[in-house]
Amino acid sequence: MLAMRHLSSSQARRFALGAQGFARSRPNGRVDARHFRRALTDMTILQLDSVNVLCRSHFLPVFARLGSYDRDQLDRWIWNSGENHEYLAHEASITSMGHQILLRPRMATRRWKAGVELERRKPDYVAEVLREVEETGPLSVKDLSDPGGRTGPWWGLSKGKLCLEHLYVSGRLSIQERTKTFLTLYDLPSRVVPSDVLALADLDDHEVERRMLLLGAKSHGVGTAADLADYFRLRMPAARPRLAELVERGHLEEVVVEGWDEAAYLHPEAKLPRQVKARALLSPFDPVVWFRPRAERLFGFRYRIEIYVPEPKRVHGYYVLPFLLGDKLVARVDLKADRKSGRLLAKGAFLEAGADADEVAPAMAESLREMAGWLGLSEVSVGRRGNLAKALAEAQ
Repeated sequence: MLAMRHLSSSQARRFALGAQGFARSRPNGRVDARHFRRALTDMTILQLDSVNVLCRSHFLPVFARLGSYDRDQLDRWIWNSGENHEYLAHEASITSMGHQILLRPRMATRRWKAGVELERRKPDYVAEVLREVEETGPLSVKDLSDPGGRTGPWWGLSKGKLCLEHLYVSGRLSIQERTKTFLTLYDLPSRVVPSDVLALADLDDHEVERRMLLLGAKSHGVGTAADLADYFRLRMPAARPRLAELVERGHLEEVVVEGWDEAAYLHPEAKLPRQVKARALLSPFDPVVWFRPRAERLFGFRYRIEIYVPEPKRVHGYYVLPFLLGDKLVARVDLKADRKSGRLLAKGAFLEAGADADEVAPAMAESLREMAGWLGLSEVSVGRRGNLAKALAEAQ
């Protein structure tokens, strides 16, 4: 039996960042669908979230990889090109349309308790909503003849929205588009998913799991069983035997990574860049950092989203973006787009232990200026919080 290959922590980082597209130079000219397609191929999954402190979250991973681009053009490509599909791949996410076949078992088995209860109590209402979509779709909750009212002050969904989401989760509806205000338009799958994709024969559960794990490995480069399972939110009892099968078939290589307690899996097509010269602000929902144990293992970067933490208990701020420089996460910054004043607010900036402020501050300042321009803001304003704030303000 051959000994397992050993990777250094630096090699693991470069494999990971290369797989995510960060070893590639940004486009020099106009960014178009070709670049969007390549970025999504690298990531496999583009997570969605309604938080709009800077801009909608799905814009940020693409900006990190491509630089400035037209956000409306990205949205048109995502929802109007026929190349992509929205469903619960990681969380609510965009994936290539060809992956729809992998998500069918999830649609067939996923049960949202609130939606199931609504259909149990009001089956005629659910049937009527489905009929309205069939006759007049695509439509939003506002278009329903009986949308209902909110059931709570914040997350309380109206019965119409609850019904539409229930039908979407169970695969009876698809999301046709999201508008600029993130309003969701629903339609029948037969009018959203191309007929050749719908005609594909269903795969058995084990094959779906193997393909999902391989896609996670491709987009990670190298990762532990937990890393790869998390990419499509697979359960570990299902993932482990499938990973063993993939290794046995030669589709993954089991390796040892310096400093990791668990064995890791290397995708055979993963390329090891000689160096990574990245400079990017990463969304909290970027695949590089969305699985917190992986971010800590790869970069020594402990990261938590503090959006739902009461303000007095926040350590770094409300909407904090890690800063990638080279192949390391060297800092983080709490950002907000103040559209009324035309400023990008860096409310706090924090240097990681061991990083050099003289190197990091000018690089972060340049990234912030780029982001401000991309968002149509005229200046960057740096607050006083954090051990990098003074150097960052001086570098603006």
